[in-house]
Amino acid sequence: MRRVTYSMGVSLDGYIVGPDGGFDWSGPDEEVFRFWIEDIRGVGVHLMGRRLYETMLYWETADQDPSLDAPTREWISLWNPLPKVVFSTTLTEVRGNARLASGSVAEEIERLRAEPGEGEIAIGGATLAAEAASAGLIDEYRAMVHPVLVGGGIPFFPRDERRVDLELVETRTFGAKVVYLRHRVVR
Repeated sequence: MRRVTYSMGVSLDGYIVGPDGGFDWSGPDEEVFRFWIEDIRGVGVHLMGRRLYETMLYWETADQDPSLDAPTREWISLWNPLPKVVFSTTLTEVRGNARLASGSVAEEIERLRAEPGEGEIAIGGATLAAEAASAGLIDEYRAMVHPVLVGGGIPFFPRDERRVDLELVETRTFGAKVVYLRHRVVR
């Protein structure tokens, strides 16, 4: 069965964006960006909420910039063809290789797991991940922890006061003092 993973950059105090909505502190250096390029190779479909979808729309036309470096072009070549499912109550259409979700997160994950296909079902966005987590659908949490305290904002982990036991699968420290933590849900 295809695994459901939740990956995001996160501040040390647990937020994916600060109180002002900014996340400039999470911009990857070259080593971290290379890691994300390799990570996306294992993804078969990416689920995201409206805010993340709108942020990631940049990549749909970024390849038109002739000054892009090779790693950025590589990211675009992997990201743009990747199937995406967007959850939104306000959008009526999406671009690129994306489609609007036709059901709940649980229904979409069930449908995707039943379909033939390879690669992980990745979730991006804390609100969407919280919904999947409350339904017990996340198999792995992957946090790229940045050395900054932002003091509030949107939390990486859902605040549903439900205990979830995790097993540490992998850690990696990058030169920029960013730490990657990968935990599997213990079932």
